[in-house]
Formats: sequence, structure tokens, C-alpha cells
Amino acid sequence: MTPTLTSTLRTGSPRPPGPFAIEAVDLVKRFGDFTAVDHVGFTVPQGTVLGLLGPNGAGKTTTVRMMTTLSPPTSGTARVAGYDVRTEPELVRRNMGLTGQAATVDEILTGRENLRMIGGLYGIGRRDLTRRSRELLAQFSLEEAGDKQVKSYSGGMRRRLDLAVSLLAAPPVLFLDEPTTGLDPRSRQELWDMLRGLVDQGTTLLLTTQYLEEADQLADNIVVIDKGRVIAEGTPAQLKDQAGAASLVLTLTDADDVPAAEALLREAGGEVFVDHTARRLTKPADGLDDLTRVAERLGAHSIAVDDIGLARPSLDDVFLSLTGHSAEDDTPRETS
Repeated sequence: MTPTLTSTLRTGSPRPPGPFAIEAVDLVKRFGDFTAVDHVGFTVPQGTVLGLLGPNGAGKTTTVRMMTTLSPPTSGTARVAGYDVRTEPELVRRNMGLTGQAATVDEILTGRENLRMIGGLYGIGRRDLTRRSRELLAQFSLEEAGDKQVKSYSGGMRRRLDLAVSLLAAPPVLFLDEPTTGLDPRSRQELWDMLRGLVDQGTTLLLTTQYLEEADQLADNIVVIDKGRVIAEGTPAQLKDQAGAASLVLTLTDADDVPAAEALLREAGGEVFVDHTARRLTKPADGLDDLTRVAERLGAHSIAVDDIGLARPSLDDVFLSLTGHSAEDDTPRETS
């Protein structure tokens, strides 16, 4: 059962006015002659999730570092829970949580001691802190390891503890930079469930990820960033619509029928993509009428199919159409 993160544990005091919990205002970050973030701007309404997507080195982590006061902007600014990162950094830090790409817990302490240390800094009372530590260790399958030094943990265990620490005080705004790195599919799904619970309680999330399914599952809105610039934004559905029409996908029963099926699809119009190994053919489709016509023609030529259907563009298709490469193809080039 997912633990409930109650508002009584919140340590921050967000400024009430304004509809946005997070605002990036013309953010720029330069390292010498290299511009890592180039006039990035977006807003995140309270109680929603923004997915910041882009390939490695696109500027996502640098943007998060500026918004969480870890790196000062070259120009522009950001506001978190109503507080300015340039002029009110301490108030920003009191109203946000952060988990980065690498675990930041103390290796010498045990997992439980890490939680108690950070909870003490937040000012959480002993009784609440003991309960929260126990709940989070259980949630992230660290009960047996909770009283062992973190230096004995595997990489995945450290990652899970880092996530637990970031959720300890239920901050009103939470930044998650590649939050599920090192987690197995089951732990990733459990984290998604916990994050949905936080949002239901009014927490605002900014999520960077290369798991496109993660953004699709969690994000209300997505900002796509590449080479330091925002190149697209919208809901997942809006971005998928921009990637083009739906595709007709069919898998043949017999590989010998691939040439004949390809010819029939080409006659129907549009480019045809063939995966001979999988006996799969794909072409743009106008809708159900197109699918029905193709199915009838295949039947008339006695071409058997294992599967036929329409597929909407995925977020990976969005990446490919916007940047020319997938989210996971680039090598890292960001400077911290």
C-alpha cells in the first residue's frame, strides 16, 4: 500500500498568489563560449506535472540546476512556489525537493540515519520522522538494508534511498531529474503510483526523463528541449498529433506473402515500411476506413495476417520528427 504523504509534513511556506508553482523566465546559462540553455521559458500550474524531455546534453539538467538554486543563471530567472531563485534562494530551497541523476546520500550513514538526518534538517518531529522513515524504507524495498551503511548498497538501492529522501518532507514543489534511473520495472511503477498520489494532494512536479513512457504516464504537459532551446510544448496528445497521422500496422502469417502485401499497400498510397524479420508492414493511414479497405484487399488475395490495426504516433515519434534522433541516442554533453 502506498503511504499517504500528508500536508502536515510540508516544511515550506509557498507564496499564495499566482496560478503557477514553477516559472522559467528567459533562462540562459553559458559556460565560456558554450550556451547550454538558450532563453528557456515555461510555466507549470500548481498541482500539475511538467515533463521536460530531450536527448542527453539537451540542457535539461542545467535548467533544473538553475531552477533549484544549484547554479546561477547567466541571465533570466525562475520562480518556485512564488519565490525568485536569484533574490530569494533560501525560500526557494525551503519549498522544493530535488532528486538528481546520481544518488546524493551519505555513504557512511545507514539508510535510516540518512532519512533521520535530512528529516531533522527539515524540522520534522521525531514521531513523524520515525513513521515516515519506516514507510519510505518499506515503499522502496529497503527495510532489510535500512540499518546498513549506504556504502554497502548497490547502485539501484542508493537510487531508491535518494528518492525516499526527496519525498521525506512532501515539499509543495518537487524536481525529479531522471528519477527512475536504476529502478526495475516494478519499482518504477510503484514510484509512478506514489507520484500520482502526491499530485492528487496538490504537489507540483517537474520531471526530466528519457523514459518516454514515463512522461506519457505522468505529465500533464511536456516541454521538448534540444541544444538548449525549447522546440515544442503541449500535452502528450497534442505533441503526438504534431508527429503526423496514425499508422496502419499489420503482421503477416507467412513471410512469403510480404512482397505481395507490400505491393497492395503501395497501391493504396503512401510510403510503406517493411520489417522482413518480423513480417511487419507499416504505412500512414487515414483512419478506420483505410484499415477496412486494406483488410478486404488482403483477404481477396488470400494473404493471411496475424494482426492488423492502427497505431497513434508515440512520444518517440515526436522526438524523431522534432530532433531527427530518439531521446536515448545522443551521448552526454551537458556541463554542470
